Amino acid sequence: MTYGMQLPIQSQSTLYTEPWETSATPADLLDIARTADRAGFAYLASCDHVAIPRRLAPAMSTVWYDPVATLAHLAAVTEHVRLLSHVAVVGLRHPLVTAKQYATLDHLSGGRLILGVGAGHVQEEFEVLGVDFERRGAVLDETIDALRAALGPDEFPEHHGKLYDFEGLGQQPRPAQERVPLWVGGSSPAAVRRAALKGDGWLPQGDPRDRLPDQIARIRRLREEADVQGPFTIGAITEPLYVGEPGWDVGRRTISGSPEALAESLRAYGAMGVDQIQVRFRSRSLAELTDQIRQFGEEVGPLLESGSKGDLSDSLPGSH
Repeated sequence: MTYGMQLPIQSQSTLYTEPWETSATPADLLDIARTADRAGFAYLASCDHVAIPRRLAPAMSTVWYDPVATLAHLAAVTEHVRLLSHVAVVGLRHPLVTAKQYATLDHLSGGRLILGVGAGHVQEEFEVLGVDFERRGAVLDETIDALRAALGPDEFPEHHGKLYDFEGLGQQPRPAQERVPLWVGGSSPAAVRRAALKGDGWLPQGDPRDRLPDQIARIRRLREEADVQGPFTIGAITEPLYVGEPGWDVGRRTISGSPEALAESLRAYGAMGVDQIQVRFRSRSLAELTDQIRQFGEEVGPLLESGSKGDLSDSLPGSH
């Protein structure tokens, strides 16, 4: 079981942002990325929103960095950690535009991209960009198919569908990976089905522990019934974490304590069939966060069962 993290600072929803993040700098983001890279984290993730309507801004804020620009920036200062869009709302853009951006990112990073995709939920974003919000599920289904072609090995990809039709148009650079891993986000029945049948992995949307076993069983059943072959990565988002005794109010849901206690709690995810966990640490400052990342990598990571920390090669297709 490997571990990665959603980057702070780059998205600042009131659901999870720590107060210090609102005044953080791009240099702070680089510091976090370098620390996670050295600490053996499997991936760093960045979100995707084009624009937030005024009605949602008080809760969501309008701080949402562009994932391609952010991950490319961090690729230049890291060496091993993978770069995950969690999640790219790919239905907002033509697949050839998305493919051009993410193929370039994969090329520049030496094959470290994981393309996480999702249907999206902000109606105004779809409307202003001229995309049908009510049909976003169907749009995503075809977009995934089109991206499989556009991110494949062919310089002149080909796709013929109801929404998108292209051939004879070349794109270089090609991705460094033979097959860019595509993880599907979301926990609705439609999203779970989409992940099982079209994805290389599943990114749940905060499912609590007691809901995960049924979701995982459904994914396995759907893949077996459809005879879908190949590696598949099951993910989970853990409760907030704090390594050690915090000495301040980290919230009742936060798991804190010794490295052994944290590892014992997190190993329960592996027992359910989870391959990778996404962790988030409570912190009051950049220094406290980077300390938490280092401690987790040094003291908790080695206690998580199966595989070396930061190594997703057993579950990712096309890994180097």
